[in-house]
Amino acid sequence: MFKVLSSFILLFVSTMALAQSKDTLIIDLPSLKKASWTEQELANAELISDFVQNLMNNHNFDYVMQNYNDSAYVQHNRNLPDKVTGLVGFLEEFVEDYPDYTYDVKHIYVDGDYVIFHSHATLEKEDRGNDQKGMNIIDTWRIEEGRIVEHWDSIQALDFSMRVYSLISGGDIANSNGVF
Repeated sequence: MFKVLSSFILLFVSTMALAQSKDTLIIDLPSLKKASWTEQELANAELISDFVQNLMNNHNFDYVMQNYNDSAYVQHNRNLPDKVTGLVGFLEEFVEDYPDYTYDVKHIYVDGDYVIFHSHATLEKEDRGNDQKGMNIIDTWRIEEGRIVEHWDSIQALDFSMRVYSLISGGDIANSNGVF
């Protein structure tokens, strides 16, 4: 329990420091966690929160590669390359075009080894908090022995420009894992 608590405190302090220096969106796990979660479910939520915070909000791809580059990661979003290396490669290019891209987690659900985030992703800083802009995303990860081993998502474009982007990029199949 002490290990889980101390790692959570370290994560919280480090992300708060980074957020203040870069105006980075922070996943507010303390307010999103559920009292009914087991200790293992909380650890799984902390693991995914750290992964997503560094990947989607901090854009700290070196950190993600150092801590999460596991060959067991199966990507079920057919528009993204497989494995963490494929995901990071895609996002490195994506944030070159959209450096203010953020992922605002609205809800977290945990059921054993499955962690689900319901989030609002935006490309521009001025669109944060505007539910008429960006994307409504449901992400599901499966954890196995403390490792992220699978990812699924469902994405709803909220505005015209995101619908056009989805239409243009939606036909490229980048892996053969299937959606289920």
